[in-house]
Amino acid sequence: MLSNIGVPGLILILVLALIIFGPKKLPEIGRAFGQTLREFKKSTKELTSDVMDEFEDEKKEIKEMTKLTK
Repeated sequence: MLSNIGVPGLILILVLALIIFGPKKLPEIGRAFGQTLREFKKSTKELTSDVMDEFEDEKKEIKEMTKLTK
């Protein structure tokens, strides 16, 4: 989706944001956006690690059950 924007498109978006929000609000908006992205990445990593932990636990249980049946 963003691969079709290009450099001129990014410059246009930045100029429009500067006109709409002004130079005082733009850093605040950028900071809030960065914090939101950080929180999203952190939540995604936690969710992924939880799922992988559950998968590893199930894998260990299956190995133990196959050892007991032999």
